[in-house]
Amino acid sequence: METVRGFRAAAKILRRRVHGGFVSEATRRTLSLRYQIHDLEGMIQAIITDVWENGDDALRRLTKEYDKAEINDIEVPLAEINAAAASVDKSLLNALELAAGRVKDFHQRQREALISGFNQMSMEQIYRPLERVGCYAPGGTAFYPSSVLMTAIPARVAGVAEVCLVTPPGKDGKVPAPTLAAAKLAGVDRVFRIGGAQAVAALAVGTKTVPKVDKICGPGSIFVTVAKRLLYGMVAIDGLQGPSEVLIIADDSANPEYIAADMMAQAEHDPLATTVLVTTSERVAKAVTDELNRVVESMSRQFVIHQSLSNMSCVAVVDGLEEAVELSNMYAPEHLLLLTVDSEALLSKIENAGCVFTGPRATVAFGDYIAGPSHVLPTSGTARFSSPLNVLDFIKIIDVVRVDEYMVKSLGPQAATIAAAEGLTAHERALRLRMERT
Repeated sequence: METVRGFRAAAKILRRRVHGGFVSEATRRTLSLRYQIHDLEGMIQAIITDVWENGDDALRRLTKEYDKAEINDIEVPLAEINAAAASVDKSLLNALELAAGRVKDFHQRQREALISGFNQMSMEQIYRPLERVGCYAPGGTAFYPSSVLMTAIPARVAGVAEVCLVTPPGKDGKVPAPTLAAAKLAGVDRVFRIGGAQAVAALAVGTKTVPKVDKICGPGSIFVTVAKRLLYGMVAIDGLQGPSEVLIIADDSANPEYIAADMMAQAEHDPLATTVLVTTSERVAKAVTDELNRVVESMSRQFVIHQSLSNMSCVAVVDGLEEAVELSNMYAPEHLLLLTVDSEALLSKIENAGCVFTGPRATVAFGDYIAGPSHVLPTSGTARFSSPLNVLDFIKIIDVVRVDEYMVKSLGPQAATIAAAEGLTAHERALRLRMERT
């Protein structure tokens, strides 16, 4: 893992690692070396076209090719969902139930605050949920029942009529039982054992088995993210959640063991996951590096962690916390962890981040599983203009304008003046007719 010193050197490496375009050069290099993928967008477009033209047959063939799984029934039967949920260890089921309750409570509070908002006699906004939503839960090298809760529950709270879930099967062709248990807890209507770009394409265009949805949400691999970008416009998307990332700001008070643990926790998601430590302390920088070298080999996903730390991560030593905050705002991380003497004071200076975790007891893992806000967050610098997944992602806002006699007389002449200035005489006439007859 590379260590750099000074603001300029740190800024240069952060731009190179992440902001070399939608898919950074570092990511493209890793894809080329590890997967022999030299034209990512071309590969994804070919998959989309295949699903468009060949439907369910393409889904079965692509699942065999990329997930090494033979599937007959693309949709998971309700009996299989119920049996899987019943087979899950009781302690895990209890934990998932607790997490589901907290996610539901957080988003219900958000919805109540939203609905009680803007409303006047002549103007108001009314809220209508989307009809059908497709949620993506990652799989493959690991399974993520937490992602099911974090996507499907906000949709349900928003009032979406039908919630579909796509998730890659294991090599046995089955969806892991914890994922199906989470789907049942979250109130998912239909589950499909497909993943990757082909699952995104199926939700966007529809097949004989998979219904076309209004919006696709949820995190995934770089292949899922590129597919969402290419299909945007044909279907709505929540955002472009690429490989996961964390930036940690630490001063000399920070615990190096905690920092190393959080960096490994992020790195174990994906070889393309990015972890960045920005610290004012040479001691902390060295101690964290030493701790990583000591502990990585004891982790169950040590190969994935090693790939991420070696190719996509760095440590930056800067002169002060002001520089650290400036780097963070430039980077706009998905997760930002503040491990400083007064992390709350730094929070007021943070402009760009998906989710901020403050104080030594905070770890991104709380947000990943059980805190309450959705863990589906903007990545790849999009936190500069994007927000975490929330109830608003599943609600359409419709403006309502009621025009009474007072509005016609007081506002009509000014509206007509603007219409005339724009040369839109039909607009002007429509206004003046109301004024003349009111």
